[in-house]
Amino acid sequence: MLAAVFEGKGRLNLKEVPVPEIKKPDEVLLQVEAASICGTDMRILEVPPGHPATEGVILSHEYTGKVLEVGEAVTQFKKGDRVVVNPNITCGNCSYCKMGIPNMCENMTTLGIFINGGFARYNVAPAKVLHKISPDLVPELAVFTEPLSCVVSATQRLKVHPGELVAVLGAGPIGLLFIQMFKASGAGKIIVSEISEYRAKFAYESGASRVVNPLKDNLERIVKEETIVGADVVVDAVGTLVKSAMAIVRRGGRILLFGQNYQARAQVAQNDITKNELTVMGSFITRFTFPFAIKIIESKVLDLEKLITHRLPLEDVHKGIEAMRKGEAIKVVITP
Repeated sequence: MLAAVFEGKGRLNLKEVPVPEIKKPDEVLLQVEAASICGTDMRILEVPPGHPATEGVILSHEYTGKVLEVGEAVTQFKKGDRVVVNPNITCGNCSYCKMGIPNMCENMTTLGIFINGGFARYNVAPAKVLHKISPDLVPELAVFTEPLSCVVSATQRLKVHPGELVAVLGAGPIGLLFIQMFKASGAGKIIVSEISEYRAKFAYESGASRVVNPLKDNLERIVKEETIVGADVVVDAVGTLVKSAMAIVRRGGRILLFGQNYQARAQVAQNDITKNELTVMGSFITRFTFPFAIKIIESKVLDLEKLITHRLPLEDVHKGIEAMRKGEAIKVVITP
């Protein structure tokens, strides 16, 4: 089968590889229906990389598929079931798993990053990471489940109330999901910081009240004008903007650091956190929120269709990657 294989130093090569087979009793063979290119994939392909990955692995951790075959120990799935994949495989036995925070698992590995993922016609995954979806849910929307589950996990911690004033730094795919979730939650104003005019358009369509280009305008001044004292909640969806977040949040406000960049370093004035009684929290991947994300997608509460800018066959995956590098794409969905 054709697969998109990460071969180190920014190289993603299309090559023929063997069709995978079930080797463990708890595994499931999937026919991949759709997979998408994530910002994490882009950081893996940076030189130097902004995110680690295993050389020789088939990329894509955002994918959906149909069950073709199940291992002898699998009872909850059958041939023909449609599923989405939680790519994070946790051990269930370490201290953090037993605390109920499996996203902190000491032995975690990830499909599409460290183990073969969805940029191929077929994939093998453990049954425990699969979630059934409606037969009617189109694959292009189902691929949003993984990123949306991460956003849902973060918004559950933030507890944004109707009328609260929110700022989102970055209007990439994740930032846009935050905007749509905050809009659905009844946020009073949603101010977005984004340097790309292309992405700014999607931010407005997703529910932003105002989009500010921080390279052209004074973000801190504008946020204060719009909110008087600053934003109740600020989300850094980029992974490098903690100082900007601290500059625009109100005293007693909440900052969520969501975006990831392994190369990012920032100096902050710690006393500003203390004297302003800021709550600064990180949110890493997903914690028991896949079922909620599936319900949100199937109920059509969010308008995810408008975020899909490219639908490409696997043979054209590099066109999708190039469009994302140029900032000319939001969500690129690949059909193997």
